[in-house]
Amino acid sequence: MTLSTQRAWGPTFLTDGRVRFRLWAPAERTVKLLLAGGEEIEMRAGTEGWHEVETDRAQPGEAYVFRLSDGVEIPDPAARAQQHGVEGPSLLVDPDGYSWQNPGWQGRPWEEAVIYELHIGAFTPEGTFRAAIDRLPDLAHTGITAIELMPVAHFSGRRGWGYDGVLHFAPHNAYGTPEDLKALIDAAHGHGLMVLLDVVYNHFGPVGNVLPRVAPEFFHPERHTPWGAALAFERQPVRRYFIENALQWILDYRFDGLRLDATEEIDDESEPHLLIELAETVRQAAPDRAIHLVVEDQLSRKSLLNRDGGAPRHYTAGWNDEFHHALRVLAAGETKGHYALFTENTGDILREALARGFVHTDHARDRVGPTPQDPLPPQVNVNFLQNHDQIGNRAFGERLSTLADPTVVSVATALLLLTPPVPLLFMGEDYGERRPFLFFADFDGTLAHATKAGRADEAEKFGGLPDGKDVKDLPDPVAEETFQRSKLDWTRAASPDGRKRAAFLRELIALRQRHVVPLLKGQGPVEPHILPAADGIVAIDWRFPDATLALRANLTGEAAEWPGMTGETIFLLAGGAAAGPAIAVAIDRARP
Repeated sequence: MTLSTQRAWGPTFLTDGRVRFRLWAPAERTVKLLLAGGEEIEMRAGTEGWHEVETDRAQPGEAYVFRLSDGVEIPDPAARAQQHGVEGPSLLVDPDGYSWQNPGWQGRPWEEAVIYELHIGAFTPEGTFRAAIDRLPDLAHTGITAIELMPVAHFSGRRGWGYDGVLHFAPHNAYGTPEDLKALIDAAHGHGLMVLLDVVYNHFGPVGNVLPRVAPEFFHPERHTPWGAALAFERQPVRRYFIENALQWILDYRFDGLRLDATEEIDDESEPHLLIELAETVRQAAPDRAIHLVVEDQLSRKSLLNRDGGAPRHYTAGWNDEFHHALRVLAAGETKGHYALFTENTGDILREALARGFVHTDHARDRVGPTPQDPLPPQVNVNFLQNHDQIGNRAFGERLSTLADPTVVSVATALLLLTPPVPLLFMGEDYGERRPFLFFADFDGTLAHATKAGRADEAEKFGGLPDGKDVKDLPDPVAEETFQRSKLDWTRAASPDGRKRAAFLRELIALRQRHVVPLLKGQGPVEPHILPAADGIVAIDWRFPDATLALRANLTGEAAEWPGMTGETIFLLAGGAAAGPAIAVAIDRARP
C-alpha cells in the first residue's frame, strides 16, 4: 500500500475503482455521503470518531457533501477542490489525473536558491495559475531559481492573502483548478525553477470552518493563538490532517518544498513535536528529491535547522526578520512600530544578523527538536529586503523603491544577493515595481468591519502612519479597488527603467551563482568574522575552507572608511565607502 492510499483524510481512489470517503466527526452519531445526483449513502461509524464508506458510484469531477444527523450539509474538510465557495459542495479530484510533462524533475540544491515570492491573484492581470505560466520565462531569464506561492488553500471570498484558509487541501478556485496548479508547477520545472508553497498550519480562517461543529476536539478553546482557538496537535486525527496536507503538496502536486507560516504558534507538547514528525515524514516520503522545508519562526529556534552530515535533518532554513528590520532602519530611516526595537545598536544587529542570524534566539523555548547545533551554515537563513508582510501590512503598502534613495536600494540589493544567506525577492523587485501591495480581503458584515478596524493596529506595527495621514486615509481592505491596485504593473517591466533594473539583478544573480554558490556547496565549516567599522558600515569576512568571501558596504549617505580587502573584487558599486552609499565584494582564494 502506498503512502497516497494510507492517508486518513479526504477521498482515496482504491485500486478496484472504488473511492473511499472518510470524515472525522466524533460529535456526530450518523453521517451520510450525498452525491451530486441526490443519492445518499450511509457512512459506517468506526473507532475514534471516524465515519467511512467505500463506493463505486462516485466519479472524478463529481460534487458531493456530507449530510449530518440533523440534516445539515457540509463540505469535506479535506476536499481536494470546491465547486463554488468554502461552504458549498466539494468536488472529487483524481490525484493521478494530470499527465506530467517533466516527470524526471528531482529539484535543485538549496544553495542555488534565489527565491521569488508571489501572490497568484496579484501576479498577473488575470490572477490565475495558468496566467502565471506565461511569466515564468522572464523570471528564469533574470536568474530566479525558485518561486514561492503565497497560500493557495481555499479561503472565504474571491480575493485575499490566503492566510485565513479553511479547506487546506483545496486550491482556491479563484486561481484555477488542481490541474491548473499542477500545470504551473510542471511548467516551472521545465524552466529549471523550483516551486515552494506557503502553508498555514497554526489556525483556520474565520469563515467556512466546519470542524468545530463535527469535531470540537480538533481545538483547544481555552488556549488561543493571535487568530483564534489553538489546535489540539496532540490528537492523532489533527496531526494527520496537517501531515497529510504537507504530503499532498509534495507528492501529488510535486512542490519542491513548503514554507511554514508562524511556526512559533504551533504549540505542541507531544513527543515528537508536530514540526519534527511532519518534516521526518515528508523527507521519508520523497527520498529521491531535493525537498526544502522553510520556517517562519519568531523564536529563531536553531533546533529546527540541525544538520546531519551537512544535509538538513528537519528544516532547511528560516526567515531572518532581524536582518530585514535592521537594514530598513539604516536604509529607509524606519523608526516606528517593530522597527523601534532596532533603532539602538542598529549596525551591530545588522552585522550579526547578516553574519550568523539568530540575533534574538529564545534559548529557553528552543526545545522542539534535538539539541541545537552551533554553528550552522549561513544558508539556513533566508534574507530579504521586503516580503508580503513587510510591504502589505504597512499603512499604504509602500515598496522600498518608493521609500529609500535609489543608490541605497541598489547597494542593499547587492548586499542581499552577494552574501551567503539565501536571498528572497518579492514580486516586482525584479524590475523595480512602484505600485503598492496592500492588504486585501473579501469579507462582509461584522467581519468586514473588524478587518477595517484592525488595519490601523497593523499599520502601527509595520512603520506607523506617515506624517500628515490618519486612520481615515487607510485603504479599505475589503474593497475590490484595493485588490486591483495591488496587481503588478507589467508595463513597467518593459520600460527602460524596468529593463535596466532587471539587467542589474541578472548581473548580481549571475555573480552569485558563479562565485558564492560554489563556496556554499563546499565541505567544511564556515567562519564569519565581523570586522570593527563605523556606524552604517558592514564589514564581514566569511572564511570558507578554500576561500574568503569579503563584504564591505556603506548604507548611509555619509562618507566613511571601511576595512581593506584582499583577493579579486567581483563587484563594486558607487566607487567605495568614501562616496557614500556603496558596496564591494571580493573573493580571496588563498587559503584562509
